[in-house]
Amino acid sequence: MNHRFPFLIIFLLLANFSHSTESEEVFLTKSKADSISFFQNSPIPSKKRVHLLNYSIVGLYGISMTWLYTQWYKDYPQTTFHFFNDNSEWEQMDKYAHTWDAYNIAKPLVNCYKWTGMSREKSVLYGVGVAFLFQTSVEVFDGFSSQWGFSGGDMLANTLGLSLYTFQELKWQDQRLSLKFSFRQTKYSKYRPDLLGKNLPENILKDYNGLTHWLTINPKSFLKSSKIPSWLSFAFGFGAEGMTGGKENSFIFDGRKIPAFDRYKQYYFSIDVELHRIHTRSKFLTSLFRVVNIIHLPAPAIEISKGNKPRFHPLYF
Repeated sequence: MNHRFPFLIIFLLLANFSHSTESEEVFLTKSKADSISFFQNSPIPSKKRVHLLNYSIVGLYGISMTWLYTQWYKDYPQTTFHFFNDNSEWEQMDKYAHTWDAYNIAKPLVNCYKWTGMSREKSVLYGVGVAFLFQTSVEVFDGFSSQWGFSGGDMLANTLGLSLYTFQELKWQDQRLSLKFSFRQTKYSKYRPDLLGKNLPENILKDYNGLTHWLTINPKSFLKSSKIPSWLSFAFGFGAEGMTGGKENSFIFDGRKIPAFDRYKQYYFSIDVELHRIHTRSKFLTSLFRVVNIIHLPAPAIEISKGNKPRFHPLYF
């Protein structure tokens, strides 16, 4: 997730312009478009809303890219554009992060375009296109930095996340499979605070040891007639631990010896609560549920790692 995470927070807040359901939109098409609330989806394409959204995105793009450059790239040496193969770093956890980023940035952007009254197909085209622009711009920044480089693996992961969202939105008009994350602080950051973060906010952005990415599958959306609650999903998690360096662990930092940790991958099976599928009349709760739904909430989980027997966690986050 790293330096893309602030983009996601902004997009999630922006996406909560829209609160109307499909059934509300059908009803609204029979009334005057100018009588609806600003916070409801327009029943017909609205040029004013399209212009407002596009101008906002252009402004956000300029501001966010300027911020990103000054905060992440300015202090690193620049070089000519080049490619960089980082597919073996961080036990591939950064690739899961790229897929998660792309998926969860596209979702609120598409909702924003639906808010303007555009058709689902056009909303997906523009929303996913803007998400691709943001993601690719970051990769181009990497390409000119001597510290990193343009990563084909990152672009493939970005494309996978966008494709997962696009397919479901056009095929099912529903996200039956969702990408989420959870995080817990670990002991590893104290050995490499420069790389893994010095405090909780930095840990969330930098420490892949505490990060778990989740693929959730909602059975009710596939089995409409079942008695399974619509808010209950199965969750498959992916994580890794023991990392104090990208490709290999560091053993000395700031003159101090670092313990020799074993690097290993983790796989989880759990359940998940799909907050956005919980119906409520409160617009505040609806908005809150949509934002928080990117997080896998604490739940019982089974962990498989290092060839050991499955380990049960009564509550895993």
